[in-house]
Amino acid sequence: MQTSSDRHEYPAHWEADVVLRDGGTARIRPITVDDADRLVSFYEQVSDESKYYRFFAPYPRLSAKDVHRFTHHDFVDRVGLAATVGGEFIATVRYDRIGADGTPASAPADEAEVAFLVQDAHQGRGVASALLEHIAAVARERGIRRFAAEVLPANTKMIKVFTDAGYTQKRSFEDGVVRLEFGLEPTDRSLAVQYAREHRAEARSVQRLLAPGSVAVIGAGRTPGGVGRSVLGNIRDAGFTGRLYAVNKALPEEQKELDGIPAHRSVRDIDGPVDLAVVAVPAEHVPEVVAECGEHGVQGLVVVSAGYAESGLEGRERQRALVRQARTYGMRIIGPNAFGIINTSPRVRLNASLAPEVPRPGRIGLFAQSGAIGVALLSRLHRRGGGVTGVTGVSTFVSSGNRADVSGNDVLQYWYEDPDTDVVLMYLESIGNPRKFTRLARRTAAAKPLVVVQGARHGAAPQGHAVRATRLPHATVSALLRQAGVIRVDTITDLVDAGLLLARQPLPAGPRVAILGNSESLGLLTYDACLAEGLRPHPPQDLTTAASAADFHAALSRALADDRCDAVVVTAIPAVGEGSVADAALAQALRSATAAAPSKPVLVVHVELGGLAEALSAAASTAPQVRAGDAPQTATQPAAPDQRPAPGDPPRAAADAHSAAPHPHPAGTDQPPAAPQAPEDAHLIPAYPAAERAVRALAQAVTYAQWRRDAADPGKVPEYDDVDVKGAAALIDGLLARGEGPALGPDETCDLLGHYGIEVHRSLPAPTPDAAAEAARALGYPVALKATAPHLRHRADLGGVRLDLTDEEQLRRSYAEMTEMFGAAQELRPVVQRMAPRGVDVVVRAVIDPAAGAVLSFGLAGAASQLLGDTAHRLIPVTDREAHSLVRSIRTAPLLFGWRGSAPADTRALEELLLRVSRLVDDHPEVVAVTLEPVVVASHGLSVLGASLRLAPPPARDDLGPRTLPAY
Repeated sequence: MQTSSDRHEYPAHWEADVVLRDGGTARIRPITVDDADRLVSFYEQVSDESKYYRFFAPYPRLSAKDVHRFTHHDFVDRVGLAATVGGEFIATVRYDRIGADGTPASAPADEAEVAFLVQDAHQGRGVASALLEHIAAVARERGIRRFAAEVLPANTKMIKVFTDAGYTQKRSFEDGVVRLEFGLEPTDRSLAVQYAREHRAEARSVQRLLAPGSVAVIGAGRTPGGVGRSVLGNIRDAGFTGRLYAVNKALPEEQKELDGIPAHRSVRDIDGPVDLAVVAVPAEHVPEVVAECGEHGVQGLVVVSAGYAESGLEGRERQRALVRQARTYGMRIIGPNAFGIINTSPRVRLNASLAPEVPRPGRIGLFAQSGAIGVALLSRLHRRGGGVTGVTGVSTFVSSGNRADVSGNDVLQYWYEDPDTDVVLMYLESIGNPRKFTRLARRTAAAKPLVVVQGARHGAAPQGHAVRATRLPHATVSALLRQAGVIRVDTITDLVDAGLLLARQPLPAGPRVAILGNSESLGLLTYDACLAEGLRPHPPQDLTTAASAADFHAALSRALADDRCDAVVVTAIPAVGEGSVADAALAQALRSATAAAPSKPVLVVHVELGGLAEALSAAASTAPQVRAGDAPQTATQPAAPDQRPAPGDPPRAAADAHSAAPHPHPAGTDQPPAAPQAPEDAHLIPAYPAAERAVRALAQAVTYAQWRRDAADPGKVPEYDDVDVKGAAALIDGLLARGEGPALGPDETCDLLGHYGIEVHRSLPAPTPDAAAEAARALGYPVALKATAPHLRHRADLGGVRLDLTDEEQLRRSYAEMTEMFGAAQELRPVVQRMAPRGVDVVVRAVIDPAAGAVLSFGLAGAASQLLGDTAHRLIPVTDREAHSLVRSIRTAPLLFGWRGSAPADTRALEELLLRVSRLVDDHPEVVAVTLEPVVVASHGLSVLGASLRLAPPPARDDLGPRTLPAY
């Protein structure tokens, strides 16, 4: 049992689960007086060499005094942390605060000596790096700003731990010892190192689950049917390349096989390692199974068992216990209540799911929190006809169920660098950590398309999901996801539609669309759909119903060669008659033309053309293909994986002039020219049954392509000479120390904003008519009289604001009218403010959301933002390019740019204000809310007429803290 320390209560918030470099997990926690026996046992398993490196001398065993010293901490000046697996220590780290002379000290001394010891069997797993992140966070929390470490020159591994951490360092060598000193404030490099380690560890942990060398299905029933037996059969039927075992404790002693698969009563009885266990036993028996798996060294679990958080409070507690138990053994969990996982790679061929058929291999990564939606998506991607015609394929599929441990964030880490995945499709019913998801999504989207549909948008998340509370509406979260490059869609139909287009078609260079086909009406529908989606369509080209395959080929070739066109939509309806174009011939014509000019996306809208859908089936395939310009491959010479272009990359140049230009077809024939020399299905054309669906997918690709171009130059966070960061920090510390807040008064608000160059127009209280007149004389006419009571604040439409009062007579008359209409001055709380130049009234807000992080919002003041919700959002810190786009992203932005002959507002000054507010909130996490309303943006300059600001103590762990898994 963990107890309190000498001076401080046990800091439970320092406990954390972490993913190590090899994908396993460990628990980091403070060392207490109850750990004496664990410490001794740990030390006995450390090699003599490691002990020598730690103590600079032979040190075979710890004395009683050593054990007391290393287990008794005050959690302020002396702190020890341990990394544990299975409840036993595998590594330790401690710091001791020291003074300038190197002797033990207390605050305000801000330096500490740090030392590590890692069990030899666990060296190389990244344990020391994880411990360094956590001990550094603890030290910062306790007011320590620098670490010093003395290391023997031969201890190169430990020296590398310190030098690779990314902190600003100073190194010296004296008396045969290397002394390292480094500050603990996070730097851009230290954060980059931390994120890179997080990525490698989490990606590896998912890779261990998706590509196991051996699988045990625990709970495989003795008779056909049932969940466990079904999963076992699905793994076998998929042709899993590793070792497969059936486990059921009810099996007779003499039974050694089940459906031809080696069978055992317990996973302990399996002779050899088990990488993955699929758990399909009743929830009450799962803890016993997890213990057996942990003791046998199983690396990960897929828990398909139900009866957890989705079933209520008791199930939620059972789910927490499951995660804690699995992490104790270093295992990760998919589930519980999971549908399962699939990996179609020929090296793996794993179908550890309830899906009776394996989807076709392809290049789409698919994640679904819901099993039912996962089934629907797999079905749509698998079948021909129906939603989207053609065949597509999946690289890997994960259905996380209650996502108690492995989540969409972890799978994104894996797919980011997975060479077998080109497009990521995700169905999310909740986002447990939006802040991290947007960070990972931005990085992923810069390399490959990420399409997301969110369920439960208008209600609570499913019961089984642990979700951080958020104050942001769904529309705001969606806007932040789009900012991160996520392609946000509303339905699973849209999800598949977009995925098919993005999987193998190039990204469009712009919004200009050519439309051609054999139906004038269908062409006009497509034209209207393009306009509705914000595209720029050319007038449709009607080839008439008599058009031949050669006519389609010629028209498509001309459109693709036109520099004024960025994409082509081909519309086709069935034709009746002797001379009507055959489906196979039309498909060949379209693919032939596309092959000759593969740099622009082509989509087909078809109406009841089953034969064409069949003929174009290769067009929607996402299996590895050869694109135009690649050297033709033979059956005995497959294309190398590293030669495959990434999605959205421009195609390689054609191999020769003949393969780059269309071949004229023989005179007197209706057949299109032969395609360049390439496999039959090298040029992939997605087909859609409705114009609206095709155009919607194209519009999403256009928006994503523009985001990719913009992301290549994201801009910078500018520096301003008049920003006083230290002065603002001192003011905030003083206000919090005096107990000010959470809402600051007007004077404190103006002072703090002033440190960031944000000037607020001064307003003076006017409790009486005489006070109002005196305030106006002090400020100078003309003035405004405003009621600041909550129900009248900023409500000129109700009479709570009187403007352009040019003399005392007008002021007193307005004061009398306002008090007569709304009540006594004590209720109205009137103030007098000098008039600002006329302009456009806007509102600027920043808020720290517990789930999404710091968010900057902007809109026009009044009905536009309050009634219509016309507000745009960006994550903080905001760059200059983001501020530029933020101002222009609201629907009412034309009012800022001279709408209907009005004078254009000074948007450069507005962008600078946005950037200054962003800097304030980013520099000082204690600032949890800022509102500037109204801000009048004139032709030259702007005026901040109202401001409010809230402070709160910063959280113990912020975004710059160490890597951790979600707590349970």
